[in-house]
Amino acid sequence: MKHLENQYTIAFYNLENFFDTKNDPHTLDDDFTPEGRKAWNERKFGKKVKKMAKAISQIGLEESDTLPILIGIAEVENRNVIDALLGAKALREEDYDYIHFNSPDERGIDTALIYHQQHFKVLNSETIPLLIDNDNGDRDYTRDILYVHGQLHQEEIHVFVNHWPSRRQGADETQYKRIKAAETIIEKLNTIEGENLNCIVMGDFNDDPNSASIQKLMETGVFINPMQKLLSPNSGSANYRGEWSLFDQILVSHSFLNYENGTHSFRKAEVFSPQFLKEWKGRYKGNPFRTFVGKKYLGGYSDHFPVYVILKENI
Repeated sequence: MKHLENQYTIAFYNLENFFDTKNDPHTLDDDFTPEGRKAWNERKFGKKVKKMAKAISQIGLEESDTLPILIGIAEVENRNVIDALLGAKALREEDYDYIHFNSPDERGIDTALIYHQQHFKVLNSETIPLLIDNDNGDRDYTRDILYVHGQLHQEEIHVFVNHWPSRRQGADETQYKRIKAAETIIEKLNTIEGENLNCIVMGDFNDDPNSASIQKLMETGVFINPMQKLLSPNSGSANYRGEWSLFDQILVSHSFLNYENGTHSFRKAEVFSPQFLKEWKGRYKGNPFRTFVGKKYLGGYSDHFPVYVILKENI
């Protein structure tokens, strides 16, 4: 396929427990230390860095002649791991920078936004706390929502990077937490001035396109969800016990369907699942080739495939 100029990749990738090897006394990261349950050492960390960088460098290359210009990432422990990632051979030549804040998550995992400085300029960034309680009334310390207001080429856009509360205690039992996350984004959207709200909401939502939380966002009338059609019994972005899910999604506002000069228009959405990111044999063949299963080290990439959208700059 011919590489197309003025087409740009915007991606999201859950990096699966991207921890450094140092023990942070304030978080539950003990498994990911040399003495911990997973015997996480510099060699394994170095291998993970290299693999994550390789995967990111390949996303969308069939449709664009540049590397991704915005990449939302989840499950990163701190700035050290992002610095290591951007310093890896596959990415170090690119003019990347990033936005990251520490969130109150008990395991110490955060979201971040990597951006290409030739294509994106940050105007403002903040974290939006997700204030939810557990059944017992105690606060559930979960990941904040990362909000970045910036300029993509000449166009102002608003980006939300998410990693919503998990389904560990059951999908129905925890659904209210993810609905609250959707409501939190809607509250923020209501404070943003302007006619054309150019908005991208990306993340690991721990919910599929048809779930109540995602539908809550869709009911605002602001978004299209191009990921809707990508979930099938044989494909998704993650696989749990033989069942595909599409928790990783990128929603874009209707404003990305216009064609005026100086704007960007939506072209396509995909799950990035090349052969090298998959298990290549055995009963899990075709699933994401992950770093760990339980405490067993596989040395793969992540338990999620990245997802991406292609935007065309109208010039």
